[in-house]
Amino acid sequence: MKPLTIAELEARGVDVAPFLKDFAELPGSVATLGYRPDILRGTLALWAAVMGPGRLAPDLKYMAGYLASMSAGCLYCSAHTASNAVHGGGAPERLAAIWDYERSPLFDEAERAALRFAQLAGQSPSGVEDEDMALLRRHYDEVEIVELLAVVALYGFFNRWNDSLATPLESTPRGFAEAHLAGHGWTVGKHG
Repeated sequence: MKPLTIAELEARGVDVAPFLKDFAELPGSVATLGYRPDILRGTLALWAAVMGPGRLAPDLKYMAGYLASMSAGCLYCSAHTASNAVHGGGAPERLAAIWDYERSPLFDEAERAALRFAQLAGQSPSGVEDEDMALLRRHYDEVEIVELLAVVALYGFFNRWNDSLATPLESTPRGFAEAHLAGHGWTVGKHG
C-alpha cells in the first residue's frame, strides 16, 4: 500500500503535528491509516489515552510494548517502542537488560511482574495464566492492570497493521534498533 505524503494527509484533513510531537519522523502507520482519517483520529485518541499520562511510568509502558511486540513478532513496533523507552527518559541500561528482567537488579519485583505479563499477553494466543495474574495483582491494582493490558492491546493493533503491510521503518527507530537491539535478535526484516 502506498503511504500518503504529509501533503496528501493534510488534504484529507489530517493534522500530523500530534504525531511529530512523539516521533522524530511521521510513523508509516499514520501514512496508511490516513486513507481513513476517521480511523486514524480514533487511533490517535486511543494512543493518547493509553500512552499518555497514567499511573504507570512511561518507560515501563514502552518496555511492555517492546516485549509484547517482540512476542508478536513485529519488528517495526519493537524498534519504535524500544527507541521511545529510551528517548522518553528511560535508562538505556534497563533496555539493554530487558531480556534478563526476571533476574536483573535493574528491575524491581513489580516491574518483573508487569514485563512478564506483557511478554505473555503479546503472544497469540495469550500465554497469560492464572498465576501470572495473581503475581500482577500483588503489585498493581485494577486501574494499573487495565492500563498495562491496554498497552499490550494497543500494540497488538499496531503489530498486525505494520506487519501485514510490511511498513518501512523510519530512520530514527531503525538506527536505534540496529545499534541497541540486534543483540536481542532484532533485524529490520521486511520493514527495510
